[in-house]
Amino acid sequence: MDKQALLKELSDAMVSCKADVIMAATKKAVDEGMPSVEIIDGLAAGMTEVGDQFERGKVFLPHVMMAANGMQAAVDTLDMGSAGATVKKVIINGTVEGDVHDIGKSIVSTMLQSAGFEVHDLGRDVPNAKFIEAIKEYNADMVGLSALMTTTLTGQKEIIELLKANGMRDNIKVMVGGAPATTAWAEKIGADCYAENATEAVDKAKTLLL
Repeated sequence: MDKQALLKELSDAMVSCKADVIMAATKKAVDEGMPSVEIIDGLAAGMTEVGDQFERGKVFLPHVMMAANGMQAAVDTLDMGSAGATVKKVIINGTVEGDVHDIGKSIVSTMLQSAGFEVHDLGRDVPNAKFIEAIKEYNADMVGLSALMTTTLTGQKEIIELLKANGMRDNIKVMVGGAPATTAWAEKIGADCYAENATEAVDKAKTLLL
């Protein structure tokens, strides 16, 4: 089976949101000799499509979570070879205080993890101080700050100010995202980057950390 057909099968399996289908497609790709990193690319493409369908109201939260869990289970079965022996870059990810939106951030966390990063997802409505504590605790290399409402967007700025006040800003990269965020906003508040979606978040993290 050629590479493009296998990648499509992996992506389609993710879109099915069924763990057994995802595992079967992953096993088939492994049996065909596809490298783990390419298998993850195929799964990630499907996960991005699931996220897009969720935004359009085509699928619902339970489907997205089933897909995310299925992807993580599939990735856990892959042999990452020497990649596992290298020191992983650590990313703290969470939705800022006052904002209960979770799904986009959760997809980002799953895809960052699948790309080989050590991710600590703090969840939603996370107090500013908790971000600072987690960054210290895990000696993080990057923090991802999600805000889905205009009213909570300032939380991203507040956390960057807290990092500066604690003398931590120079040692960590800051990524912001969420519907009201933009590249211009990221530049205005002094973030290192803005990511529009999960795929872009992975690309930006790789560029800044690897």
